[in-house]
Amino acid sequence: MKRIKVLLGAFVGLILFSCSDAIEIDQPGRLDADAAFETVDDLESGLFGVYNNINLAPEIAFNAIFTDELAIGFDNGGQGIQDYGFNLNAGSAASANFWIRNYGLINSANRLIDAALALEPAASEESRYNDILGQAYAIRAFGHFQLQSYYTTDYTDDSALGVILVDFVPTIDQQLLRNTNGEVFGLIESDLDQAESLLNTESSATFISQDFVTAMRARMAAYRQNYAVAEANASELLDKYGLADKDEYQGIFNDSDNAEIIFKLERTIGDSYDVQGPTGTVATAGWIGARFAFVGPGYDGSPYFEAGRSLFNLVDEEDVRFEVLFDSTSVIDPNYAAMAGGQTNDVLVVNKYAGSEGRPLMNDLKVFRSSEMLLILAEAYAAQGNFNGDSNSTASLIKRLRDARYGTDTILPSYDDMQGAFADILEERRVELAFEGHRWKDLKRLGERANRGVLKDPVDCAFNGACTLSPTDYRFTLPLPIVEFQANPGLRDQQNPGY
Repeated sequence: MKRIKVLLGAFVGLILFSCSDAIEIDQPGRLDADAAFETVDDLESGLFGVYNNINLAPEIAFNAIFTDELAIGFDNGGQGIQDYGFNLNAGSAASANFWIRNYGLINSANRLIDAALALEPAASEESRYNDILGQAYAIRAFGHFQLQSYYTTDYTDDSALGVILVDFVPTIDQQLLRNTNGEVFGLIESDLDQAESLLNTESSATFISQDFVTAMRARMAAYRQNYAVAEANASELLDKYGLADKDEYQGIFNDSDNAEIIFKLERTIGDSYDVQGPTGTVATAGWIGARFAFVGPGYDGSPYFEAGRSLFNLVDEEDVRFEVLFDSTSVIDPNYAAMAGGQTNDVLVVNKYAGSEGRPLMNDLKVFRSSEMLLILAEAYAAQGNFNGDSNSTASLIKRLRDARYGTDTILPSYDDMQGAFADILEERRVELAFEGHRWKDLKRLGERANRGVLKDPVDCAFNGACTLSPTDYRFTLPLPIVEFQANPGLRDQQNPGY
């Protein structure tokens, strides 16, 4: 199936998306959708092109560099220094990339939806047609949700400004302004409802299915603090997928095992992401492991970013996540805090994306896993005040996750109050979901309740003093990009606070 996506995705992607601005995208001379898509087979080929536009590498890079997941590597030549120092403005790469990339994804989904609605399938192909259309609606919902995750100040406030709602293909002369959160989240819910009514696949690790919709509902509800919805959806998926054992867990990240995986983005030799890609910037694509190292895995792979010491210090060597997160060639100095010999005395090499299929640094990107569902459920219990106890509680779920990762019985946690429970959830998410694109968003939405912000080890930030960042800091919302103001000047008055 990977090879099919490689062959079809690159060509069809050219038909679906080619633009200079993120929103003003209906350009003269483009192949009309009615001409490009005349059969259900055409729609299926187009769908592969839409999938090819989903790229989470920039978000994985940003969530790692801008927080406390990473330290500057011994082979760093200036890569990522601005982001590592918390420098963020309307001209930053993250601001432009996240905006343009996700609106490009939405554009490609909109064009496919328009083409599908103009097509009358034969009765024998109606089921496949519906499934293709359902996947397109789900992808459009996902694109809008990714934008909301970064550009709204408050996920829970329906009256706050969200992003620009685009459920159609705009013309070149349209200059759209931001919608409210209520309007954008309303569209996302509507698109998920549409997808749910059309999809005919219950589960698939690599294609959008009913379980993808359920996982997205769970994540979005947690962000919105709608914990009844989060609990129902997360519980359903946790019961269905369970947790990986220690052997399976390692296979998740070398792409030999789909345990726990609700949905992932496949990456394979010969596809459009089979390149190193730009290094040291969040405006990137290519091998996901190349976001941390130039050449390959391990000490000899020229890591320009290393794992942060404050993250490393959280993970016990008996925890299977230790060997998944940190390469065995790491140089671990117990006296690192007092070292005088330079960075090479303590080198913590990121191992989560060591490579697959014989290609160093190339791995699938995990989007939804059942362990995230467990942590969402733990969050829901904490918000309800059910944080202690040996069942149906935050403590029991954290213990269940740790039991699976240690492969043995662990101590049941106990929390003095809700803040302590949220702090432990945030810490467990930091370890479990490290380098998967969650940390910045987790601090944005949970940091204040947990009394936690970015906290680097002093050794990792001695050179620039950028050691901490409060969860209430304005930089936990991205600025609208300057590139968009050039085409749509009315948006300047809707810039996010602090910029």
